[in-house]
Amino acid sequence: MKDKTLTPEDLARKGLTSLQKMADPARSRQAQRYFKEEARFYGISSADARTLARNLYEEVKKDWTPDEALRLCEILLPHPYHDARALGILILSRYKKSLAEDVFERIHGWLSRNYLDNWALVDVTCPDLVGALLEKYPGLVDRIKAWALSDNRWVRRASLVSFIKLAKKIEFRDAVYQISASLFSDRDDLIQKANGWLLREAGKGDVKRLERFLLDNGPVVPRTTLRYAIERFEEKKRKGILEKTRLR
Repeated sequence: MKDKTLTPEDLARKGLTSLQKMADPARSRQAQRYFKEEARFYGISSADARTLARNLYEEVKKDWTPDEALRLCEILLPHPYHDARALGILILSRYKKSLAEDVFERIHGWLSRNYLDNWALVDVTCPDLVGALLEKYPGLVDRIKAWALSDNRWVRRASLVSFIKLAKKIEFRDAVYQISASLFSDRDDLIQKANGWLLREAGKGDVKRLERFLLDNGPVVPRTTLRYAIERFEEKKRKGILEKTRLR
């Protein structure tokens, strides 16, 4: 007789029980050091969180569609603990290649409601999930440019990091540089760092274009963004770009 299929509610309860059993108060206190905003943690390592997500997915992969995984996220994302929300996202990521286009707006809603309210949750969600949607549905590229204009810092960061895995691909390069430039005036350090990270990734596909872009925009590029963007350049080149782009 076939075992009863686990529902999203079942899997959420099972996941939360596992997280509570794995909780490490010392690691929880240590994790807070990496976040300026207050966050609550069970204290699960990234490796253990991914192992738990994989094991839970194995229990349902023969029966679930992306709809069940999305429902699991809707259950876990309002949870007060970072680890619980990340668990939902990690399981949903297993379905990234089969997500429908309308999941783009659902993720925007999660960001807008601050369910993904720190850099780590944005960064575990957007490169994989939103990145996969952008690649599958290229029409979304123009729509995500509007995210860079949001009042919500997590939506703005998402507009950048969603391209991290796509930045080296020539078909996304124009959009990467357009979104990057649109955020040069942003004073939020989490946006400036994400912007530099994205530019660094774009440079792996065409380093000469990255150098031209930085020199052409000169002193309007935030120094934090600039330093992240040129990390892979050899030292003499880095010093030259820093000097040439310095505000006179």
